[in-house]
Amino acid sequence: MLALRRISLDQAESAVEAAAPDLAKEDYSAIFSHVFERLNQRRSEIMTGITRYARNQGRMAQEIDALRTQIASMSKAETPDFDRIDQLEEDLDWRVRVFDDRRRSLSYACETPVLLEKRLYALAQILAAGQRLTQATPIPTR
Repeated sequence: MLALRRISLDQAESAVEAAAPDLAKEDYSAIFSHVFERLNQRRSEIMTGITRYARNQGRMAQEIDALRTQIASMSKAETPDFDRIDQLEEDLDWRVRVFDDRRRSLSYACETPVLLEKRLYALAQILAAGQRLTQATPIPTR
């Protein structure tokens, strides 16, 4: 549950505090290990996606450059095909717009792994506090 990003840190803290009487010291390590594994897996998936995204941006940049070169060479021809040049310019405008939108979105995508790391740190702090709480509370013996 703690690994789910839809669970706020306040909710996570409340859950750890509520479970503290039932948890042993080793349980906190197991919980953290599980949370770390899940968040690290998610972070790796995001990093793979960012790499793929960046490669696609590079490919799109090459296509845009090729279109610009093609338009420039067609414009220098003795009898330029203005209809074809107009079509290529429309295609170029569209590709540049998509490229720029994707470039702006990349900053959000690159921020996500950092947010996951910050969440993992906060959860580690919550679990450490819960572990201290468990150690301070004597476990009743029967």
